[in-house]
Amino acid sequence: MEKNLKDILAKAEHEIDSALNLDDLEKVRVTYLGKKGKITDLKKNISNLPNEEKPMAGKLINETSKKIEKSLSKKIDAVNKEILDAKIKKEKIDVTAHFDKNESGHLALINQTLEELESIFQNMGFDVVEGPEIDTVKNVFDDLNSPADHPARSTSDTFYITDDILLRPHTSSMQIRVMNKGKLPIKMVSAGRVFRNDEVDATHSPMFHQLECLVVDEGVSMANLKATLETFIKEMFGDDIKLRYRPHHFPFTEPSLEVDATCPVCRGEGCPACGNTGWSMELLGGGMVHPKVLEACGIDSEKYTGFAFGLGVDRIAMVKYGLDDIRLLYDNDKRFLEQF
Repeated sequence: MEKNLKDILAKAEHEIDSALNLDDLEKVRVTYLGKKGKITDLKKNISNLPNEEKPMAGKLINETSKKIEKSLSKKIDAVNKEILDAKIKKEKIDVTAHFDKNESGHLALINQTLEELESIFQNMGFDVVEGPEIDTVKNVFDDLNSPADHPARSTSDTFYITDDILLRPHTSSMQIRVMNKGKLPIKMVSAGRVFRNDEVDATHSPMFHQLECLVVDEGVSMANLKATLETFIKEMFGDDIKLRYRPHHFPFTEPSLEVDATCPVCRGEGCPACGNTGWSMELLGGGMVHPKVLEACGIDSEKYTGFAFGLGVDRIAMVKYGLDDIRLLYDNDKRFLEQF
């Protein structure tokens, strides 16, 4: 018995000395002192010994057990100290250190683009107005001459809160809000977030940004719309940018058009950013305000005319900076953000 215990103690102490971490030490503890450990087995077998040997056997087993426990405790303390010293060394902060460079935050690219757009239109004499992201069906669809069966009114396109309240799918509702105030003439832009039930991909997001432009006055014509667009595009992208107008249909404008611009990356020569077409993706849509929209807001359509257009701020940013994925604007990747 005594020789067996000496062998067990020697082996246990060797394994304790060789242990590299707390997991190794726990394995040693289980091997010798656990419920099925070697010392525990010896304690269980004391009852099988002759009566005259039991007291001495019990004493020797307990002494061996205490020696193993003491060695384990000493080694655990040493390993814990090593872990703490390494952590302190790694996390040490020199509060007396001086740094020549302090990093500061800046506006995200989408907010930079919003500010640039608003600044351009303000310099052209437009007022910047703000409105709610939650609006009524009346402002968003009814007064904008959208028929009841228009696809945009379905739940597959628009997020409804109630039958009459929704998350605005466009900033065009700001046209109605401004015209309903009855203050003429009107020359305004309004930018903000809009929401549509779109799947996320490289060019679509369920939340994005739009800017709405509206002008209402006597004698406003399509020529005024084209002049405004050309001034804005050249201010945003450069004097050598050309526009291409395509006929389209919107319920709230008549006639309506969509506008493309030459690619600001290759200047119309063709490159991967524009699919080698020389033209950027569609920039905006608009037209002359439909007489029914004016009348719905109490404006005499015989006396007043107007134009309106809306553009995707995210799309403008993508075109201007040559981005191929709208998700870059929302991913909060510091490597991307620091480029702008």
